[in-house]
Amino acid sequence: MEKFIFKAKNWKGKYIRGVVEAKERKDAINLLKERDLVILSLSVIKNSFLGQLKALLLLRVTLGQLCGFTRQLATMVNAGLPIAEALNLLKEQAKGKMGLIVEDCLAKVQGGEPLGKALAKERKIFGDVYIASIKAGEEGGVLDKVLLRLADNLEQKKEFLAKVKGAMIYPVIVIVGMIGVTFIMMIFVVPKMTSLYGEFGSEMPLSTRVLISIANFVSGNVLLFPFAILGIFFVFSSFSKTKAGKTKIDELKLKIPIVGPLLKAVLLTEITRTLSTLLGTGVHLVDSLKIVGEAAGNEVFTQGLDRAAERVEKGLPLSEAIEENPAFPPIVSQLISTGEETGTLDQVLGNVSRYFESESEEKVKALTSAIEPLIMVVLGLGVGFLVMAIIMPIYNLTSQF
Repeated sequence: MEKFIFKAKNWKGKYIRGVVEAKERKDAINLLKERDLVILSLSVIKNSFLGQLKALLLLRVTLGQLCGFTRQLATMVNAGLPIAEALNLLKEQAKGKMGLIVEDCLAKVQGGEPLGKALAKERKIFGDVYIASIKAGEEGGVLDKVLLRLADNLEQKKEFLAKVKGAMIYPVIVIVGMIGVTFIMMIFVVPKMTSLYGEFGSEMPLSTRVLISIANFVSGNVLLFPFAILGIFFVFSSFSKTKAGKTKIDELKLKIPIVGPLLKAVLLTEITRTLSTLLGTGVHLVDSLKIVGEAAGNEVFTQGLDRAAERVEKGLPLSEAIEENPAFPPIVSQLISTGEETGTLDQVLGNVSRYFESESEEKVKALTSAIEPLIMVVLGLGVGFLVMAIIMPIYNLTSQF
């Protein structure tokens, strides 16, 4: 199968760009004609970096697009519009890959398939949780409520991730800038200063000799760095693909000072929110635990949720199954126990999610508050070292005359 980038017009004159998969060029043309598209250009995606990057951008569906699609679909279905009619309206508004997904989904729904099955082809984009919720909503006859719940869930997730990313932008920019400036100085500035000091033949301070040694190593092995980075990346990538390696890496992530507790709070926010959504839409508890475990994104929690699913399947309450896993704080099992006793487990999990969300926001603030003075200290030490290493020899030379 090959991927083709196309530009086309639909019967309303709207321009559409996207990617289509087919065995040959003629098959791609036939697929586009079946969608009533007038092809303006069609080219195969090359296996080059730029070709793959271009395809990735066209195939990408952002969280914002997914939120917008779900909210609009929920509003239309809640207003009484049939699924096919709602998808037909959304097809005209959606762009890029999302537009193709909606169009393909509409064709399947018009052919008699339920919405959940129609979306299942794009499991990588929608995720198991989304598709399982839609299927449960259709089976229970509460699709309108399920869509509203999914829209709320996705919007909360988007807002939460935006807060976390926004708080991390400043520290990342400063750290990258520090590394870049240091690298430039070691390659271009210090070697010139070294040649200047060498002409005078005076004895240099220890700090200057250390700086020159580091600069000589960096400038002498500058071509080695890209290969070293690629080698480290390859080894790390290969190790992380093994189950034992992924587990070890994920365990270490949770143990990193300051960052580890933040990551744990973020994971617990997503896990409890997703579990609340699935249970609220009617998905069985054991199935919900398995789905959430697959989507957890951390092997420690994935294994913990899988063990919890096995224990619950054998008749153990969820609160006791969760309590056995040290990855989950005691407050989780205590609140889950309350939800089980009152029959409001999905609502309680929603409250737990909001608790960890607020805790995550506090940890983000604490992280940025801790990083800023730390960066200032490191910058101060770096500048002080450079002053001693570069300015002091100049002062010593001028004092000799």
